[in-house]
Amino acid sequence: MGDSLMLAMVTTLGVVVAASDYNYSHVLELSLLFYEAQRSGKLPTDNRVSWRGDSALDDRGQNGEDLTGGYYDAGDFVKFGFTMASTTTLLAWGYLSYRDAYESAGQAKYGLSTIKWAADYFIKCHVSPNELYGQVGDFNLDHTFWGRPEDLSMSRPAYKIDTQHPGSDLAGETAAALAAVALVFRDVNPGYSSKCLEHAKQLYRFASQYRGLYHEAIKGAAQYYESTDYGDELTWAAAWLYKATDDPLFLDEAEHHYMKFRLKERPNEFFYNKKVAGVQILLAQLTRQPEYMEAAQAFCDFTVDYQKRTPKGLVYIDKFGTLCHAANVAFVCLQAADAGISPTKYREFARRQIDYMLGDSGRSYVVGFGYNYPKEPHHAASSCPTRPAPCGWDAFKWPRENPQLLKGALVSGPDENDYYKDKREEMDKVS
Repeated sequence: MGDSLMLAMVTTLGVVVAASDYNYSHVLELSLLFYEAQRSGKLPTDNRVSWRGDSALDDRGQNGEDLTGGYYDAGDFVKFGFTMASTTTLLAWGYLSYRDAYESAGQAKYGLSTIKWAADYFIKCHVSPNELYGQVGDFNLDHTFWGRPEDLSMSRPAYKIDTQHPGSDLAGETAAALAAVALVFRDVNPGYSSKCLEHAKQLYRFASQYRGLYHEAIKGAAQYYESTDYGDELTWAAAWLYKATDDPLFLDEAEHHYMKFRLKERPNEFFYNKKVAGVQILLAQLTRQPEYMEAAQAFCDFTVDYQKRTPKGLVYIDKFGTLCHAANVAFVCLQAADAGISPTKYREFARRQIDYMLGDSGRSYVVGFGYNYPKEPHHAASSCPTRPAPCGWDAFKWPRENPQLLKGALVSGPDENDYYKDKREEMDKVS
């Protein structure tokens, strides 16, 4: 699932329609279809991705707990809880902020379904107040397999955090996600909203009382999605719980964490391992206090005015997940704009970043949309021929476009010179 899938692409669409030549409603529809292509477990009867079926139906915890469901990571088949939760928090934030865009595009039902699919899985993984499964599948085993998730046959061990092996970052991010989901469903399904909120509170207390980095408990995660700190996730979770409950205790704790972990300094990015920019902007929205408003403006002004860019204008933060990074900062700066901070400037910046991905760069980077979109994304399932034809490493090596159209996938993107090679072997993961 990488960092953000299409989260910023999905969530920016509602507020930057003006002055764009692109059909954002169609991009939103495609983006949600990508999530459906990533689903693990028993698929619903209204599954819209014809080349996907039920998969990983035997995913179990160490004591036999049902861990089916959730989303696969990027083009592979491990379920990483940390990045899945980060994605879900931002999807929920975007839906809360721009629900009218989902509704006008006719995608509200699918947006809710996408968010709930993740939340249902997190609730399954939270098997007791101080026990949370954070990974299903072994990446080293997974990487020996190329094919369809429906054909998975290798061992899929499950890994968890608990009081003896804590993970404040994983528990905190999952708490933030479920608090945000509780807000999304507050008027739609109050019972489900309350359930999500109860799990969020328990997870936050677990994260607060038992401190540690999750990849020290779930060793395999360090190689792919290491976490370098947990102060941002504790603050993030407390802020989201304050937004969901209006309980001033959570705001007090968020502000305490903010000071203790020295989160006022300007970050350079916003992604699953660095939540500080999101924390600053969310606290600015919730409190309107100058300290947070100024921090949010400092981040977005740096991003818009000084961050490195490619010759064609893409914000270039990291060579891995180039487009995800750009979409993420576009999203949080739109949130800053919604708080009244330089709204014209930040919305224009976000529009330009998204439009670069949709075609302003000279090509589309979204599979199934626009001109010259990627034909060979690094994605095992979509590289396979239609069932029942066999699929294996030959499909990875064949020099041809993927037989299945992975609608809505955003590829990792170009290098710092706007160069992009559409080749499956390039390990250009989708997100």
